[in-house]
Amino acid sequence: MQSMTDEPVDSPCIKVCVVDLDTGHCIGCGRSRSEIADWPSLGTDEKQNVIANLPVRLSEMTAKRRRKGGRRQRRSD
Repeated sequence: MQSMTDEPVDSPCIKVCVVDLDTGHCIGCGRSRSEIADWPSLGTDEKQNVIANLPVRLSEMTAKRRRKGGRRQRRSD
């Protein structure tokens, strides 16, 4: 019987590959450049650890971003 840690861990990539300059994390998946590059060679536990940290990273990046304009801004001009 296989344990949960023996299961393959899918990449969290959502094909939005842009690295935030302030944090160094991808705005799509939340991983760092080194985590993205090393993903194929990481062990299951390491991948699960990275994935566990992604929600916090992504929410912190979102909270720090400021909206620039948009429809409401254009209408007020």
